[in-house]
Amino acid sequence: MSDLRIAVLGVGMMGAFHVDALTRRVRGAEVSVINDSFPEKAQQVAAQVGARAVGDPIEAINDPDIDAVLLATPGAAHAQQVNACLDRGVPVLCEKPLTTDVSSAYAIVQKEAALGRRLVQVGFMRRFDPEYVALKDLIGAGGLGNPLMVHCIHRNAAVADHFTSEFMMRDSVVHEVDAVRFLLDEEITSVQVIKGAATRIAPEGTNDPMLVIFQTESGRLVTDEIYVRTQVAYEVRTEVVGEKGSAFIGLDQNLQLKTTEGRWGGQLTRSFVERFGAAYQTELQRWVDAAKAGTVDGPGAWDGFAAVAVCEAGVQAIRTDEKVPVRLDGMKPRPQHSRHVSFDADQPEPGITAPDLIGDRP
Repeated sequence: MSDLRIAVLGVGMMGAFHVDALTRRVRGAEVSVINDSFPEKAQQVAAQVGARAVGDPIEAINDPDIDAVLLATPGAAHAQQVNACLDRGVPVLCEKPLTTDVSSAYAIVQKEAALGRRLVQVGFMRRFDPEYVALKDLIGAGGLGNPLMVHCIHRNAAVADHFTSEFMMRDSVVHEVDAVRFLLDEEITSVQVIKGAATRIAPEGTNDPMLVIFQTESGRLVTDEIYVRTQVAYEVRTEVVGEKGSAFIGLDQNLQLKTTEGRWGGQLTRSFVERFGAAYQTELQRWVDAAKAGTVDGPGAWDGFAAVAVCEAGVQAIRTDEKVPVRLDGMKPRPQHSRHVSFDADQPEPGITAPDLIGDRP
């Protein structure tokens, strides 16, 4: 089978990383079209991989020489661009968020369901990380008994000043939202945020760190420490506590040193690329393989919608200092156990009942 011809929209840090991976490390992929809001950047990246730079993002999506689309554009552009991919009927890998508001995200869920085929995958790469997969398998096999609590830590060494408290929720905590849904296989029903003393290097009005508390459908509790200006390292850890034991992932896997002189130490992970680089590559490879068959193999439109809904509740929790319920408009997808989701012939009217859609569980 010929290579999958891909249009990459947005070639900032994340998009450029994907272009490099698709070109050098992913089998069966060819980056054919590049688009970016900075034309000179698009032309530069396109020249490096032998692609064409196309100035308009919708024109890039509709280019006859592409078979699939990867979106690494700002979240505000995603609704229009994902809808354009659905209109054309091509698979799309959309970096989070799916969209920036609940209504447009759910509209995409409904639109894809009406097409009768899965085309939207959301870039929650942790589902492809071996440690997360092993932890999910352990939970699924009953190795911890009934999981009761999940404790998460998400730390960055440094971020830009635009990482306000609300941006931290939407851009960083969103990964824990999807990880928890993936591990526990149930929806989050409420969000609470506890604000403590802020680091002195945080911009005025930004609560960094924060403790985010989720509750799930079955009453399980989840804590998430979000601290993005530690000045130390990139650290992402997860512990699941069950009735029969606990399991922990995210310890640094680099060289650990102990000497007869009493020295102990190691090397910390400095960036998300070091920690999740292999997961990104697995994600891209599986997406390319599935897209050749006209579908996706990973977290889908419902997963993207649910994450947006939880994070919007989280933003309200930051603003109000209250425990805020997560509203999925009374809708819950019917569980599916096959990798590729099927749809009923009779689709529900918008806003009435649950869409027959749920994300895969890689």
